[in-house]
Amino acid sequence: MFIDHVTISFSGGKGGNGIVAWRREKYIPKGGPAGGNGGPGGSIILQGDRHLFSLEHLRNRPHINADNGHQGGPNNRTGKRGSDKIIKVPLGTLIKDASSQKVIIDLTRDQEQYILCHGGRGGRGNTSFKSSTHQAPHICTEGTPGEKASVELELKIIADVGLIGMPNAGKSTLLKALTSIPVKIAPYPFTTLTPNIGIMEFPDFSRIIIADIPGIIEKAHEDKGLGLTFLRHIERTSALVFVIDGSNPKPFEDLEILQKELAAYNMKEKPFLVVFNKIDTKIAQENFSSFQKKYPFLLENLFAISALEKEGLVPFITTLQNLSQKERKKF
Repeated sequence: MFIDHVTISFSGGKGGNGIVAWRREKYIPKGGPAGGNGGPGGSIILQGDRHLFSLEHLRNRPHINADNGHQGGPNNRTGKRGSDKIIKVPLGTLIKDASSQKVIIDLTRDQEQYILCHGGRGGRGNTSFKSSTHQAPHICTEGTPGEKASVELELKIIADVGLIGMPNAGKSTLLKALTSIPVKIAPYPFTTLTPNIGIMEFPDFSRIIIADIPGIIEKAHEDKGLGLTFLRHIERTSALVFVIDGSNPKPFEDLEILQKELAAYNMKEKPFLVVFNKIDTKIAQENFSSFQKKYPFLLENLFAISALEKEGLVPFITTLQNLSQKERKKF
């Protein structure tokens, strides 16, 4: 299951308590304090992981706590430190304060870490209170509580290429043809309800990540249909591929709607290619000529393909590779 938004309460571990203890060796008659300090509590650490693509592993964990520190021991032994809790999240995860919605950190690099909640300090044992004027202290302190935070984790997929199009345009079929990943394909709208992610490998063994964004409809920026739920996943793609249903009686209207929605969501400037899909059908072949005449400025970036029959993919893949490599050089 694809999960891109969760709210979790985190808590660092409590520090261990210090203790009161005394030296009792046979040949040290005056003894003295020997109570150790408590160990510090564990911290909550968030870490980006390029192998994760969803927050599914966190959806049933509303509360996550790090381990508490252990109590100090006799003979001036410091208590064991509480274990840190490392929470792995996909790259592109925004960490926001649940109440103020202020962005705390944006994890975009693999293995990047952020300490969200520090563990509490360990309490002091009576040895730490010893001084020249107070040589037999009978006091110790408790460990302090760890920091707490209630945060929202919001995933915005980081991909090289995003496939966008109206419902049933053939985006999932194209993703399957390019990456060979198993995706749900059916002849009805909104077959894809969550983004699919695939890795495409080119002949030179270079790779790109492709995201199939669920169907965008008119007024998606006003949260119509799947709306804002998945429009935000397009934000971090380096380039876009508009998948147009060539069997639609007015395919040019689909492109205009998609571009209008991206403009309303401030993403009109992204580099893009256009694939005129389902060219294996007679109606698509007839529509393609009209489409070319209406958009002559797109000819270099326009490709007639059949994702189902894998027709016309070679020139499209070559151009896609060049575009993705060009965009990567910008970063």
